[in-house]
Amino acid sequence: MSSRNNFFLNRLKSVKYAAKGFWILITSENSIIAQVIIVIFMTIMGFIMHISATEWMFQLVVIGLVLVAEALNTAIEKIADFIHPEYHKQIGRVKDISAGAAFFAAIFAIIIGLIIYIPKFI
Repeated sequence: MSSRNNFFLNRLKSVKYAAKGFWILITSENSIIAQVIIVIFMTIMGFIMHISATEWMFQLVVIGLVLVAEALNTAIEKIADFIHPEYHKQIGRVKDISAGAAFFAAIFAIIIGLIIYIPKFI
């Protein structure tokens, strides 16, 4: 098999692993499930409120930002728990910082949401 075929086969395997991770996240991780529910609600609101194409772009970017931050936070927490299953002050700090990154994303998503939707209600 040529190296070109190996390249494409490896890319297909990567997509398979990514899809598996996506499925694990949306079916078993409560923080991601909660975020997906919010995504569905905000998508419905976008259609109801007839937001503009630019507003859709901002909304989709912050949705993606929050989901990615939550997924990375989950991965970091899983690794930390695997490395040190018992409570450890430094591991706790790492997990708090990771959660803080997801919180940053959520704050900016809320701000963008308020910028988009408050004028629609005034």
